[in-house]
Amino acid sequence: MSSVNDRIYRSPMALVGGTLVLGLAGWLGVDAIVNGEGRTRWLALAVLLILVPVVAAFTLRPAVYAGEDRLRVRNPLRVIVLPWGEVASLRSGYTNEVIANSGTKFQLWAIPVSLRGRKRAARREDRRRAEREAAASGRKVRGGLFGAGLGGYGGADADDGSGLAEGDRIMAELRQILESREKAASAQGEVGTRWAYEIAGPVAVGVVLLAVVLAVG
Repeated sequence: MSSVNDRIYRSPMALVGGTLVLGLAGWLGVDAIVNGEGRTRWLALAVLLILVPVVAAFTLRPAVYAGEDRLRVRNPLRVIVLPWGEVASLRSGYTNEVIANSGTKFQLWAIPVSLRGRKRAARREDRRRAEREAAASGRKVRGGLFGAGLGGYGGADADDGSGLAEGDRIMAELRQILESREKAASAQGEVGTRWAYEIAGPVAVGVVLLAVVLAVG
C-alpha cells in the first residue's frame, strides 16, 4: 500500500500500450472461448492465462513509489522496498537503477530511459543557453518565436529539472528526496523483496493447461 505522501511514477506509454494489447487479447480470447469448438476453447484459455499476466506485468504493473521514509519499486516480477537510509545512489545510464548500500542493483522498470528524449532535451537546453547569451549581450535572437513563447521557462536552470528528459527529471527528483531523507531516523531499516506470485501463479497454471491440451490432442 502507498501512503498519501507517496510520489508515484509510472510510464504513460507502457500503460497505453498494455491496455491496448490486453484489450485485443481479451477480445480475441473470449471470442475463441465462447464460439470455439473442441480444444480451441481450452487453448484460448491457456494462452490467456499466460499472456494476460505477462503483458500486465511488463506494462501496467511497474511503478515507483517515493515516500518520506522509503522507496518502493514495483517491477514486473517482484517488489523491492528500500528505506532511504539503505539507498547508496540512484544511477542513470542506459537504464535507471537504484543501488543499495550492499551494492545490489535494482532496475526501475517504471522509469524508462529515452535516448531520443535526452537528445531533444539537450537541443532545448542549447537553444535556451543561446537565448540567454543573446539577451545578456543585447543581441536579437534569430527565430524569435522560441524566445517569445518560452517566457520565464526559457530562463530556468537545467539543474531544477526543466531542461532534462522526463526520465532524468524524475531521477533528479528522487535524488533530492534521497539527499533530504537518508539521515532521518524513520528512514532506516532493511531492504525487503517479495516475488510477484500473483503473476507467476496464473502463468504456471496456463503453462500446465497448455501442455495438457497439446498432449491430449
